[in-house]
Amino acid sequence: MSNLRFKAVEEAFKKKAVAVSAPAPLTSEYYGKYVFNKEQMAKYLSKETLKTLTGVIEKGETLNRELANHVAAGMKMWALERGATHYTHWFQPLTEGTAEKHDSFIEYEGAPGSPIVEEFSGKLLAQQEPDASSFPSGGIRNTFEARGYTAWDPSSPAFIVDDTLCIPTVFISYTGEALDYKTPLLKSLNAVDKAATEVCQYFDPSVKKVFSYLGWEQEYFLVDEGLYATRPDLVLTGRTLMGHESAKNQQLEDHYFGSIPTRVQAYMKDLEFEGYKYGIPLKTRHNEVAPNQFELAPIFGETNLSIDQNLLIMSLMKKVARRHGFRLLLHEKPFAGINGSGKHNNWSLGTDTGVGLLTPGKTPEENLQFITFIVNILLAVYKNNALLKASIMTAQNAHRLGANEAPPAIISVFLGTQISSILDKLEASSSEDAIIMDPKQGMKLGIAKIPEVLLDNTDRNRTSPFAFTGNRFEFRAVGSSANCASAMIALNSIVAAQLVEFKQTVDAKIAEGSTKDKAIFDVLKKYIKESKPIRFDGNGYSDEWKAEAVKRGLDTETSVPVIYDAYTQPESIKLFEGIKVFSERELHARNEVKWETYTKKIQIEARVLGDLVMNHIIPVATRYQSTLLDNVYKIYQVYDKDKAAKLSAHDTGSIEEISERISIIKSKTEELVEARKVANKIDDERAKAIAYHDKVVPYFDEIRYHIDKLELIVDNELWTLPKYRELLFVR
Repeated sequence: MSNLRFKAVEEAFKKKAVAVSAPAPLTSEYYGKYVFNKEQMAKYLSKETLKTLTGVIEKGETLNRELANHVAAGMKMWALERGATHYTHWFQPLTEGTAEKHDSFIEYEGAPGSPIVEEFSGKLLAQQEPDASSFPSGGIRNTFEARGYTAWDPSSPAFIVDDTLCIPTVFISYTGEALDYKTPLLKSLNAVDKAATEVCQYFDPSVKKVFSYLGWEQEYFLVDEGLYATRPDLVLTGRTLMGHESAKNQQLEDHYFGSIPTRVQAYMKDLEFEGYKYGIPLKTRHNEVAPNQFELAPIFGETNLSIDQNLLIMSLMKKVARRHGFRLLLHEKPFAGINGSGKHNNWSLGTDTGVGLLTPGKTPEENLQFITFIVNILLAVYKNNALLKASIMTAQNAHRLGANEAPPAIISVFLGTQISSILDKLEASSSEDAIIMDPKQGMKLGIAKIPEVLLDNTDRNRTSPFAFTGNRFEFRAVGSSANCASAMIALNSIVAAQLVEFKQTVDAKIAEGSTKDKAIFDVLKKYIKESKPIRFDGNGYSDEWKAEAVKRGLDTETSVPVIYDAYTQPESIKLFEGIKVFSERELHARNEVKWETYTKKIQIEARVLGDLVMNHIIPVATRYQSTLLDNVYKIYQVYDKDKAAKLSAHDTGSIEEISERISIIKSKTEELVEARKVANKIDDERAKAIAYHDKVVPYFDEIRYHIDKLELIVDNELWTLPKYRELLFVR
């Protein structure tokens, strides 16, 4: 084993868990300590200010400058008492991460040179002007046009990280286009609220608001920091570009839900402590399927806040991991041959009256409402399955989808036998059989005893990208490193647009003389039939399903750059513009960003692979080959020709194999470099991304195959890169 690798492995063995010297405080005693939540607002804001701010948050009332000044004064006092010295607008540019520019609270009391005071006005709270030139914009902003604006999102509470008050904000260009994820997310939430509320009022006129809820399940890998540092591919790309699989990985299925390793347990405790201080309701922790893979998940929350909390926890995970001698891997497929990491998005809708719209009710009318939303969601997903796939597709996630436990890159919906049976009976029934009007009990559905649906109404299907699980849909295809907002923007938008269409259709039938109940029923029957191709309860991994999906007209495209075209199809543009989430210009700009990001990620991986080939793999293999040649030469010096040939046969075979594999690796790497050079000359971002996908990416697996074979041949002491058997098991 090389000295560098030996030291890294030795340090990994020496790492020990952080000792707990005293009983931990009750979570409730410090939960939300660093969040300017409603409890803190009640202490630092006047009753009138709090009342007005609540109206802004809950009812969308106008936020005026006077209110901002009052809130800023209370927020500043709260932050200073907790040691904050700076503030920042915390926003979500199109980089999958967050951004922040810290400013101190200090200002001159009067003229320059006068005493210093801590100042934080409503103007600074409500709006700032960060440099927008270096953030991805897809052509909306030129490099020399730097102006962009961040604006306070009062629906997501401010929080303190270290000494900085962080204020969640939107980020827009000087000309008003969104340059972030939060702006279109808030628009999509507003759209689904408005559309769903109007549909709910068919069943309960008292409903005034509908909320979108999200519960994410964050999967991740932990790798020892010392080993990580000696793997340039992990450091620079987040995944291993080479590495033969370990003799033992996940095949015994003994890691899933197993006893959590001591070091990891200490990390999880520390992370939960940090998360609770920021009001992140972390509920679940466990070992995942692959070795060194784990998961955490919170209690459900309102979608906008839940996304902010996920972005914050990902940042905290990285910091806490370093404290425990780990490096966090959020890449969707850091290791070949074992499960990748996802971030299942559990999504649902609920009303301000406390009704879960995806939860079967206790009365026939509540269940007709439940079926109404289920069917509209089905049709929305069916009509926009390509768009939904585009919302979660990245260079990283492409490695994960369809591999091991991850769902395939074909969007389908799993409902379970009971819900499927109910929809089939609804479709086959006549209105006279299915609807019975009773003046005392209201409307009944005379089929399948719908009020009893709640009892174990679905099983689980691990291969389904979009599965109904009792009171929510689990969007399983979202990647572990992704900003959940991308998937939630698409999902809430397509559902909002579909509900608008549903209401218009029902209202038209009512205007023609149909009763409300019959109109709803007739439209649902039509929708059930129309959306049938998206329903699939079988094995999503099978080749038969891939062929069947094509017959059903579902999108089966696998090229990441081409998948993004779904955003700019005429029907997608019409959808987003119709509900005022994206303009056509914003959609085209975002695709430019996606194509450019894809190209850059593949480009970086190609460069790292070329570097490792020339500076690690070939020199090490050549050195070992020289050792074998020297040994063969010495054998021939000692023994006669025939015996020497027999004794050196194994070494001779290894020498020949090493030569052959080095030759292939060199030639393929040269071809890879040339393919990259050709692609780099293409000006059009879409065409360049497609060239990288079609002409550059295929070389990765070819080159890796021969490197992994060399790993099995070369002397373990010479191999400079930590192997899977060392990386994948926490000591």
